[in-house]
Amino acid sequence: MSYRLDLDDIQGNVARAYGRYSYPFARYMFFNISHAAKGRAFVNDLLPYVTTAARWPKPEDKPPCTLNVGFTFMGLYRLQLSNRVLQGMPEEFIAGMKDRAFLLGDRDQTVPESALGKWDKHWDQIWQDNRCIDNDHDVHVWISLNAQRKLSADNSHKDLNPKDPLLKVVEPVDDLARMTQTLRDLCDSNGGVRLIEGNGASGTDPWHDAQAVFDQIDGLWLPTPREHFGFTDGIGDPVFAGQLPAKEERERVVGRGKRMGSKDNGGWQPLNPGEFILGHPDEAQELPPSAHPPEFMRNGSFMAYRKLHENVATFRRTVSDEAARYARVQGISQEEADVTLRAKMVGRWPDGIPLAAAPTHAKWMDMRKAEGFEADTAMARFAAQIAYLDKPEAANFRYANDMQGYKTPLGAHMRRVNTRDYLDPLNATDAKADNPEATTALNKRRRIMRRGLPYGTLPADQQTDETEQGVTMMILCASLFRQFEFIQQQWIQYGLDFHQGNDTCPLLGNHEHHKRMAIPADPASGTCPYTMSRLDTVVECRGGDYFFIPSITALRAIAMGVVDPT
Repeated sequence: MSYRLDLDDIQGNVARAYGRYSYPFARYMFFNISHAAKGRAFVNDLLPYVTTAARWPKPEDKPPCTLNVGFTFMGLYRLQLSNRVLQGMPEEFIAGMKDRAFLLGDRDQTVPESALGKWDKHWDQIWQDNRCIDNDHDVHVWISLNAQRKLSADNSHKDLNPKDPLLKVVEPVDDLARMTQTLRDLCDSNGGVRLIEGNGASGTDPWHDAQAVFDQIDGLWLPTPREHFGFTDGIGDPVFAGQLPAKEERERVVGRGKRMGSKDNGGWQPLNPGEFILGHPDEAQELPPSAHPPEFMRNGSFMAYRKLHENVATFRRTVSDEAARYARVQGISQEEADVTLRAKMVGRWPDGIPLAAAPTHAKWMDMRKAEGFEADTAMARFAAQIAYLDKPEAANFRYANDMQGYKTPLGAHMRRVNTRDYLDPLNATDAKADNPEATTALNKRRRIMRRGLPYGTLPADQQTDETEQGVTMMILCASLFRQFEFIQQQWIQYGLDFHQGNDTCPLLGNHEHHKRMAIPADPASGTCPYTMSRLDTVVECRGGDYFFIPSITALRAIAMGVVDPT
């Protein structure tokens, strides 16, 4: 039997990526606390609305709109938690994300902060004002609302009815607006908690909205798993013990858990829950460090909230310019060169098929036909792609049999954020060698859970670098330092573990100084290696902070003011 978690005590966004459960809309609201007692009363008022990780027996049991809540360190301070609790919090959480910008690559690491001036002027106003001397503008509370799509009453919990007129519009359920108004009313009646405006490029939006990228298919608007660069996203999120029912866990853990020496289920096992949820054993067979009393931290998690802006025009121009040269070098068409370079940068073809399974354009086209991606109708093609993403093949692949990066380049985005079995010390570096016993032992302590949705609603042909589009990224883990910050600093903004020197991630990396990505080629293929040398920064952080996502028990303790009764 798998590990048992108290899912009723864990917030729902920790165990679920809501987008996978038919919640294509999200709203993120931020609040400032000016009075401790009134702040605790506000938390008490929120409690009935908080969505837990308890399983939904039937689809109709899903709430139309979910609510989850988190606190910055300054928020916990404003709620007057005891010094013992506050001093026991992790250093990076206390400092906050802005203070860690030099480490995360959010500001120029080659220039002292004193010489940078206002380095965060491109951030949204709410995050520029955060963590300033004036605490009245600090973000203390984060609340997320995830909403289902509005459908006809007789179609809300069944297979989509193509005749439903609401499928021809993109609109969330009315509960999102009602819950938003409820939160505003709670603030108005409370008097000690204020909704902070200042979101968006204009600095005037009262909250930050996000939603899936919708495609019009056979006249119907349907949510897709893509982001604004056109890549299929959110496929390899980790699976941990106790997260899913036993049967579903056994299916989804393949390629998403940890690959160990066991022969059962291909060696794939769920990660220990303590890698993501405090108070449970982690992969070191220890309880993650936490503040005292441990009951307050148990079943909680830490979250890095990051608004990542996508420079769509720069990305398209960069790929197009490189593809023109790549096409000449390889003797292929511009179209083939363009899609191949995109796949090499990420590690997957745009439709989600991994390079590990289809390393060449020809093999990719063969897989597309085999999986039904080239079906006669647009709806059949869409259904085939969605079905493929749930198959083990979408996530079940290795890097120990590709140590030279002939299939998936060593510097590709996917190899950086999840190294899989690449770092096994027994792997051979010979081009034809394979270590079939390779495990993910050196990777399993660096896994992170991703939550969030794209933001921006402009059609692709109207998007520029200046328009508002990107990904609202929420990274959940037990240790921001060991997991999120390590990946961001050592694997995204640096490349030594991948024999890339100072070259950064082609997608998320800062390319102000380092603009290269090497693409090896198998000598037996007859093609030649290629170096992308004109990379530009295509993803920029526009703000965010570190949050603690408490358990339901901890929320009650905060509301009662008895977090540390000693």
